[in-house]
Parts: sequence; C-alpha cells; structure tokens
Amino acid sequence: MTNFHSASLRTSLPALALLLCLGGCSALENSQPRDTGDYASSATLPPADVLYAQGVAQTQRGDYERAVKLFNEVDENYPYSTWATHAELLAGYSQYKDQNYDDAISSLNRYISLHPEDADAAYAYYLKSLCYYEQIDDVQRDQTTTYEAIQTLNDVITRFPNSSYALDARIKLRLANNRLAGHDMVIGRFYEKQHLYGAAIGRYQDIVTSFQTTTYTPEALERLVECYLNLGLTGAAQRTASVLGYNYPGSSWYQSAYNALKAHHLLAPPPVAAAPDQSGAAAPDQSGADTGASATTPPADTTQSAAPAAKKHHWYWPF
Repeated sequence: MTNFHSASLRTSLPALALLLCLGGCSALENSQPRDTGDYASSATLPPADVLYAQGVAQTQRGDYERAVKLFNEVDENYPYSTWATHAELLAGYSQYKDQNYDDAISSLNRYISLHPEDADAAYAYYLKSLCYYEQIDDVQRDQTTTYEAIQTLNDVITRFPNSSYALDARIKLRLANNRLAGHDMVIGRFYEKQHLYGAAIGRYQDIVTSFQTTTYTPEALERLVECYLNLGLTGAAQRTASVLGYNYPGSSWYQSAYNALKAHHLLAPPPVAAAPDQSGAAAPDQSGADTGASATTPPADTTQSAAPAAKKHHWYWPF
C-alpha cells in the first residue's frame, strides 16, 4: 500500500510513513513516549495523530494485533478527526495481514458503509475480496468461500473497472473459477467410478457450460463421451467427441475420446473415390454432400487421400 490518498494502493505498507508527515505527525511521535500498552483514561491518551503514528509503526514491525488496537483507539476516541477514516481502513488491513479474515471483512464492511465515496473505497473492496480469496480451499473441500471470493472480485471489477485492482481481480477471478471447475471434476469422477453416470454427466456439463474457459473443459468433454457410451447414447457421444476435437484437436483427451469411439465401432469408414465411368472420367464425388463432418479419422491421419475433385472436410464440426 503505497499511499492511502491515491488509487494505486497495494497490500503492503513500505511507504506509509509518508502519511506521518501530514500535520507534523513525525515530530509529535518523536516527542511522545513509545506505545507500551492500553490507555486507561483520557488523561493518558495521546492525540489522534500520535496514536495513528504508533499504529503504523506497529504495522511496519509486524505486530498487527497491537496495531489494530491502536487504530481502534483512534476511531473510538477521535471519530471526527482526519485520522479516523484512515485508521478504520488500516485496522482492516492489519487484520488481513494477521490472517484474521472474519474480523477484517467486518472492519472493511464498516468502512465501506461509512465511506462509500471515499478515495480509498476501491482498495477497501479489493482488500475484502482478498480476505475471501486467501481462504479458498483445496478442490476436494467445500467451495463456499470460493463463491464468495468470486462475488467480491466481481464487485471490484464492476465498480472500479479501470483501476489496477480490477486488473488483478480479473486474474484472480479466472483462478477462482478454475478451482470451482476442479471441484465439479472431483465430484464427477467420483460419480462415474460409482457408475452413477447421470449424476456425473450433470457435473461434467456444468464445467462445459459454466466454466468453459478453464483447464478442466477438455477432460469434462472426454468424460462426457465415456458416460454417454456407458449409457448407450452413441449419438450424444459422437457429437461431444466432435466438439472436443474441434476445440482441442491436439489434446490427449481428444485422442482418448477417439479411441473410445473406435473401440465401440462408431467411426464411419473414410470416403472412397468413385470408379471412373466408361469415358474414363471420374464420377461426381458425393462424399461432400453431407453437411456434417464425420467423426472417423483423427486430424493428424493423412494416410487416406480423397479424389482430386473431392471436397475436404475437417473431421470435427462445431456443435
């Protein structure tokens, strides 16, 4: 976090000391004793700027728990001072750094509700999204926090689309979506192993429709082919294999789907050139009359060559 008065704040505090120059805070800090504990009465309570400076110092030392207490002292005892607003945001930041995410979210929500038009509101939304993002768990566990991270990341992107926070939020959003797709894949594989093909198909289709830009999409398509074949839905298997081959022709999942269709004898023979008639001219080729491409031969197979007049078709077609 370089400067709390700019729109390019970060989640570190290397230059927060710049804020201490405001109002002669540095001089005041040097003239006051170092923070040694809670202040029992207003008689011993330092001014707002000194409390704020001590909180910043504790944050830079990594004592985030003590920093939160000092920032809360500013907010509670000097709520109308120029330091209180920054103290509220820094309290949330310190809780985030201390991995006290629930309290950080609570502090940031309070800051956002009290200061929705503040110059640092974008950072508050971004920091809140990080509190959820940092809690995203393994794909085999519950993904409730992942959904919350996606929602808050979308808030940053929607509210502050041209900010540097939105740029980073878009990157993290892709990673969060990939985690959800991975969770669906884990469940789908389990259902498939238990021969619950209908339930598995539901999970795989969710990946293809809702998370089609993730790394799990090729596998989901291939596993759909497996499930359809196990249920005897050969037409659906062929169409899904076509989609897989069209979009991921060089993947191992494509080759696996092709082998599965071949094992079930669902690959049509390649077109054969017509024999020439008595005049020596070749008969008109009819192999290109079918508007749908045939899922017969992988794209890399060039052993069969069509007649010169034949129209070449890609093995797969978009579905």
